Amino acid sequence: MADKRLGKGLEALISSYSTDDGGRYVDGAISINHIIPNSNQPRHEFNTEKMEELIASIKSAGILQPLTVREIDDDKFELISGERRLRAAKQIGLKTVPVYVLSVDADVEMMEYALVENVQRVDLNPLEEAEGYAILSGKYDLSQEEIANRVGKSRPSISNSLRLLKLPPEIKSSLRSGKISAGHARAILGLRKSLQMITLYQRIIREKLSVRQTEDQVKKYFDTSQKRVKVKMVSSGRPEIVQIESELISRLGTKVVIKKNNIGKGKIQIDFYSEDDLQRLVEILTNS
Repeated sequence: MADKRLGKGLEALISSYSTDDGGRYVDGAISINHIIPNSNQPRHEFNTEKMEELIASIKSAGILQPLTVREIDDDKFELISGERRLRAAKQIGLKTVPVYVLSVDADVEMMEYALVENVQRVDLNPLEEAEGYAILSGKYDLSQEEIANRVGKSRPSISNSLRLLKLPPEIKSSLRSGKISAGHARAILGLRKSLQMITLYQRIIREKLSVRQTEDQVKKYFDTSQKRVKVKMVSSGRPEIVQIESELISRLGTKVVIKKNNIGKGKIQIDFYSEDDLQRLVEILTNS
């Protein structure tokens, strides 16, 4: 099924599957024990407080929005969407749950459907969303344009989401837990090297920088970089010293000169070009 129904919203999708492919609504007739998890579920994080609120709601009013499943065998069903509701129902001790049973054959459609529901309900953190798109791209060979059409988003939105996967692990963990926002993460990605990203990230946490302040820091970094004089690689006659200077220049992003005498003593000269540049170098050196 290579159409754009997914981009039209869940109600249209459910209606389309139910009409075209023989889907049906079953109210409370499927045993929880007959439903297996969705192996392509994009959602990995389940907020404890929100789960408790959902449990309280279901205890009070029942499950108002049916789970969506597909039949995989006689009396066996695979969950397409509704992981939180299924978990809550199990904790409460419910025996059966209301469901939509849809005829979905391809795993790629399962993944798309689960993504659409979670994205539209704002249930995914930014990394889970990005990882879902990465699966559609890598595992199912969909282009960013195809993903955008199927989940009802723009292609640049998909591209920006996928870029989050390039963040260093420490920053991805912070984004996943909500310590920083997707806006912070996208600003950090304006820097090219992991060490620079981590240095800025640590400053965001330490100084509680806003997204706008973070963007300003990235801009200042590049403004300062453009003002730096070009580093001339003058050979000292000692290849090992030149090699060390080159490594330090690459790591620190500024001019570095090593002076060493015949008995092994010497000094390292590191240039900086503004107060911000000095602060940047201090953070790199103290966090290394």
